[in-house]
Amino acid sequence: MRVLGLDIGGANLKAAHSWGAARLIPFALWKEPAALPDRLCQLVNGMPAWDTLAVTMTGELCDCFETKRAGVAAILDVVGRLADDSRIRVWTNQGRFVDVASARREALAVASANWRALAQFAMALAGPGPGLLLDVGSTTTDIVPWSNGQLQSRGLTDPERLREGGLVYLGVKRTPLCALLGVDHAAEFFATTGDLFLVLGLSPEEPANCDTADGRPATRAAAAARLARMLGGDGETCSEKEVSGLAHRLLAKIVHTIREAVEHVVEKMPTPPAILVLSGSGEFLFQTIAEHMPFFRKVRVVSLAEWVGPKISTCACAYAVAQLLAKEKDA
Repeated sequence: MRVLGLDIGGANLKAAHSWGAARLIPFALWKEPAALPDRLCQLVNGMPAWDTLAVTMTGELCDCFETKRAGVAAILDVVGRLADDSRIRVWTNQGRFVDVASARREALAVASANWRALAQFAMALAGPGPGLLLDVGSTTTDIVPWSNGQLQSRGLTDPERLREGGLVYLGVKRTPLCALLGVDHAAEFFATTGDLFLVLGLSPEEPANCDTADGRPATRAAAAARLARMLGGDGETCSEKEVSGLAHRLLAKIVHTIREAVEHVVEKMPTPPAILVLSGSGEFLFQTIAEHMPFFRKVRVVSLAEWVGPKISTCACAYAVAQLLAKEKDA
């Protein structure tokens, strides 16, 4: 069965084929919702032939949609231009696929359900457990435990998972630094976590990428100037030492926040995890996090990027739904 998985987010569109191809297109859905049909066609047209679409999404949360339900409906309308409804299956936070008509009725179960697809895929690769998925992405961090072949998440929707600690709205690229710093610093959208990791040398420069807070390139020099604005200054008035100090303080806060969330989830597991699956663009943070969490020394740590390859891992949720549906069809 040839399945094409689609993960339709608010900042990126991702596709992955059950046979292994993967593709990502940056797209700010909240800015240009009317352009989604063209961008989605562009994404799909670059992929191998497929029989069925497996769809998951997070883009319904964008504030260009009045409600999540409206967002799910709008995204499904666009996906419907790619294929007949009979060739589309939509993933839900119940851990199952539904047809398009059911997805419209169960919109709140469809909304932001991609975390569960990734967790079920990771669990299948890692074994029944006990285990833990730590997915640090560009926007959010997901922490999902499992045991005896069953996910142990204490919530299914975003509000539930935020309350329980399984979802942390903190990522390595898009999180505004003002959300981490508070009113002791500039409470403006001057810089993001992507700038922080550029300044620290933990992320590569992307001179052609101007999807930044000020529209200037994703280079270390430009990122340092953006961080300086968080201090109420700029690239001229703030020293390199001041900017570096801010970057290191922010890194410590990020690590502390994720570490606390992981500890909270692990404390509620019936048995401590024996395996930890890392995924997402923020995998590189793990070593720093692990330094402060001794129990990780007893855990087998594996990287999803090493399992499936770095290109597919950038589209991990799309690949997960493609694999899960292909397996279901072949059963």
